[in-house]
Amino acid sequence: MKYILFFLTPLLLCGSSTFITPMEYASQLYKNPRGIGCQNCHGENGEGRVIANYVHKKKHKSFVGPPINKIGFSEFYRVLNKRKRGMPRYFLTLEEIKALYLYLHKNDKKRHHDK
Repeated sequence: MKYILFFLTPLLLCGSSTFITPMEYASQLYKNPRGIGCQNCHGENGEGRVIANYVHKKKHKSFVGPPINKIGFSEFYRVLNKRKRGMPRYFLTLEEIKALYLYLHKNDKKRHHDK
């Protein structure tokens, strides 16, 4: 009996691993990849967002999370793998990066069909 359970456990685990869709996974990853959600700086759909307004040397300035929903995958991958101007380094896997890119481009096909 122990041996049957031992061999069935991986099958049961694999069978239950598809309880969310790829888009649900991508959405959850975008909202909390490693403790700081992408939407906090880049907006709900990657459209960009003002993070903070401040004064530096008597000039009003803004710290902005740039839009990320219009860049190609190569650029998206490159930016996620280097630290730049406040962007945290998440150490995401290739599959996680693909999922985030999928989330940001979820409406692309709809836009093409609407034209």
